[in-house]
Amino acid sequence: MTNHDFDLLPYQDVSLKCFNPLIKIYKSRITEAANGNHSVIKENFYKELNEGQRALFMFYTFYNHACKSILEFYWWSAYFMAQSKNWSAIKAGIKFFDDEAFLQLLEDIELELKRHHHPVTLEQFHVTRDDLGRNQQLKSAIELLYISFEKTSPLSINKINNYIEQNLQQFISIQN
Repeated sequence: MTNHDFDLLPYQDVSLKCFNPLIKIYKSRITEAANGNHSVIKENFYKELNEGQRALFMFYTFYNHACKSILEFYWWSAYFMAQSKNWSAIKAGIKFFDDEAFLQLLEDIELELKRHHHPVTLEQFHVTRDDLGRNQQLKSAIELLYISFEKTSPLSINKINNYIEQNLQQFISIQN
């Protein structure tokens, strides 16, 4: 990216523009190894990223799925929580960006899902999006968490954008 290209980039798009090349590389590696061990591919890809890129990658991996609807928010939260490495990486990424509000939201999600006996491993994972409609208490709690998610995430994205703007070298290769 040139300095001119970066200057033309809308502020609100900075973090997403930095995420998009990462997800493209990730998806192409997964596709190339169609019958390979996806866990190893994921771990190797993740290890290649610097700390800021990891934080950005994990935030948007969660956010891009969860933001679509309350059902997606519920299911993807449960799915990521059932993968302890991924859930820990999402929380570590949020800590990296020093985002206490979003970190608290993740802690609240975890607490609520555990309260309703959601699985903490993929082997036990049988959660469906329909489960939310079958448990009114869980549905009410998730609705409140989703409202908080909708309020908190724009602030989180703003925080991430600010961090990237102050630490461009970690995310963008600028050419003159």
